Amino acid sequence: MTGGESPVRQGVWAAPGRVNIIGEHTDYNDGYALPIALPQTVTCAARGTTDGRVRVSSRQHPGETATEPLDALADSQVTGWARYPLGVVHEYVRRGHEIPGVAVELDGTVPVGAGLSSSAAVECAVAIALRDLFELPVTDAELIDIGRAAENSYVGAATGTLDQSASVLCTAGHALFLDFGKGEHAQVPFDLAAAGLALLVVDTNTPHQLSDGGYGRRRTECEQAAAGLGVRSLREITDVTDVDRLTDPVLRRRARHIVSDNARVLAVVEALRRGGDPRAIGPILTAGHASLRDDFEISTPQLDAAVEAALSAGAYGARMVGGGFGGSIIALTAADRTEQTARAVEQRFRDAGFAAPRTFVAVPSAGAHRVS
Repeated sequence: MTGGESPVRQGVWAAPGRVNIIGEHTDYNDGYALPIALPQTVTCAARGTTDGRVRVSSRQHPGETATEPLDALADSQVTGWARYPLGVVHEYVRRGHEIPGVAVELDGTVPVGAGLSSSAAVECAVAIALRDLFELPVTDAELIDIGRAAENSYVGAATGTLDQSASVLCTAGHALFLDFGKGEHAQVPFDLAAAGLALLVVDTNTPHQLSDGGYGRRRTECEQAAAGLGVRSLREITDVTDVDRLTDPVLRRRARHIVSDNARVLAVVEALRRGGDPRAIGPILTAGHASLRDDFEISTPQLDAAVEAALSAGAYGARMVGGGFGGSIIALTAADRTEQTARAVEQRFRDAGFAAPRTFVAVPSAGAHRVS
């Protein structure tokens, strides 16, 4: 990194991707969700400068450095991966925080387009780096909102705060219970290994883009459904039969997913807090997939095939995760059957002529932090 750098203001920060145990598309409906942070992270090596510019580069995109004046970020025409870190810097500047200049280099192991929040990991790694680098008075809640605002307003993806909350707030060995309506969170013990279980992630190798319109349409439909039911948000509906008052069948399906998924989150949290056998949450996960497939209509043939293959191989429960239209599934399996389950999914994909999937075991990990 060159150009007016300070040898003092520098360091490396990391923020994780996430996988959601249960609770999809509930965040922007003031509902509940239960994510864990992944061991896979995005790292941000940042150095303060004095030249009034922001420079971003990535080891995954060699030769594609983007350089923009800080006072011209609002009008930047940069597209693609660089828009995410630029959006975070722009949001700090827009909120009045003093940044004399910064150069950041990104690296990471979170699969892109797999529904594991690689974009939020980028945003949170850059956001925490800027906060620490320039000693800015920014709380964790503001950090999360900066990442959300960058993705909504600068990138153009109408997401909620689930991904950024998980990336910042998760702790090792726990799932994070998020109550978006009240703005509260709590750590829930999630030690599958002690029960002889594992959470297998299957990346179906069908990348998705949250800014391509499908995600935004679902959000609009949820808003329309809430208005049709006379409530501010679908969180206020707790009896799933109430959605039958909606005359539009599409809005009725969308609302049914949100209301039922909120109930599923609460059921899983209760089961985990009781300290019983975590296998009991398996059928709840599978029901969540059926809801996303049939009521929210965001699954794909690859996601459905992965879920079906995992269940056929003996998984206690399985479902798609993330915003939908591609990405990954999770499968709750016996710890000694993860490889067998992965092979079953791989065989199903070969038989169907799909691209080969990628698999790994998810371990509840720590949120964003300074590395060095």
